[in-house]
Amino acid sequence: MKLSDLCKRNRSFLEARDDYDNARAVLLGAPLDITSSWRMGSREAPQAVRDASEGLEEYSPRLDRSLSDCAFYDAGDLLLPLGNLSGSLNRIGQAIRVIAGDGKVPFMLGGEHLVTLPAVQAMAELFPSLVVLQFDAHADLRDDYLGEGLSHATALRRICEVVGGRSVYQFGIRSGTKDEFQYGHSHTNFFPFDVAGSLRSCLPGFVERPVYVTVDIDVVDPAFAPGTGTPEPDGIQPSEIFESLAILKELQVVGCDIVELAPPYDTSGITTMLVAKMVRESLLALTRAASPVGS
Repeated sequence: MKLSDLCKRNRSFLEARDDYDNARAVLLGAPLDITSSWRMGSREAPQAVRDASEGLEEYSPRLDRSLSDCAFYDAGDLLLPLGNLSGSLNRIGQAIRVIAGDGKVPFMLGGEHLVTLPAVQAMAELFPSLVVLQFDAHADLRDDYLGEGLSHATALRRICEVVGGRSVYQFGIRSGTKDEFQYGHSHTNFFPFDVAGSLRSCLPGFVERPVYVTVDIDVVDPAFAPGTGTPEPDGIQPSEIFESLAILKELQVVGCDIVELAPPYDTSGITTMLVAKMVRESLLALTRAASPVGS
């Protein structure tokens, strides 16, 4: 199946090229918002981020690089069957397999955090030694949420079952049940509160391995990012997430996503603009990195 059969294209992200074949990275909207446990609205995020990108400069002073020099394609938003969770997850996995199978880096714009699960499942098929880096306020390590095993609150627990807990690195976690924190400390590489410093200290463990990066926007303090479904106080400042994203250029990033932006709760637009800038910085970092390793 062609990627164009799975997606609908609208306005593209700033400086996206209209050339899939020569793209290094492919943006893909995944507007899934079925299991959100508090405030809904993340399905509106992908297009809101594209719209906000028009207010950005295409040049990054931090990375000294411009989007005009970055070969990326915006495939638009996946056409997901509303209310059909399994069908939506299958469709996300299909799209990721197409993009990665074509030798490109898939970059998803969520949607709720459960979109990461089918993406990691697809990437792990191609890259058996895959490492997952999570930047998040919440552990997302519940075995079930209200009796459901597939939820944005269980996403990383299911991912641990795919790649193994020791291949999961969790940064910035500051919320979860006692059981989740115990599971994280026992089964994953678990770094509550801290992000950039812990990430830097962990680099030797995965710098030579293929990496999937997932960023929940609520890792940033709600003072700077109020537009999310489950805001959690005591988070990091934007400068720390940008410092962390810059490190991507040192890694073999084979896929990534940014999730859980909820535009209906972003009345000033500051969260959406923050995510748009994070997309810019991530694209510039990962397309400058070396070609992905094979396994």
